[in-house]
Amino acid sequence: MFQIKRKVGKIKIVLEVKKVGEDYLLTLTGGEEHVGAVAVGLFDEKSQRTSSSVITMPGHREEYLALDGARKVSKATRRTSVFVAGIHQDNISSEEIRDIVSTAGEMVESFIAFYEKGNELEGQDKDLK
Repeated sequence: MFQIKRKVGKIKIVLEVKKVGEDYLLTLTGGEEHVGAVAVGLFDEKSQRTSSSVITMPGHREEYLALDGARKVSKATRRTSVFVAGIHQDNISSEEIRDIVSTAGEMVESFIAFYEKGNELEGQDKDLK
C-alpha cells in the first residue's frame, strides 16, 4: 500500500493506494471520513485514451476530486482505477476548499511520480509532510 498524509488547515487528508490485481484502488479521505464520490478511470489500449465516470452521493461535492484522480491515475498507469473520495470539514471556507483541492492534486501527482519510477506498492507507507 502507498499512503500520503497531509495537514490542510484544520484537517488531515490521506491518500491511500492499493493494487488490486493489475488495477488500482485509491481512497482520499479527511476530516469526517465518508464516501462522497466514487469514480472509475479506464484506459483504452486501442484509442490510447483515458476516460472516467463518477457517481456522487446526494449532498456531496467530491466529484471533481474523484473524477480527476481516477482519470490521471488511469492515464499514467494505463490501468483501471477506482477512486473513492470523502472529505468533510464543518463550516469550510472557499479558501479552505481550494487548499484541499490543490493538496489532493499534489498527492495524486506524488503517487504517479512514485509509480513512474517503477516502485512497487507492496509494503510501502509514505508519510509526506
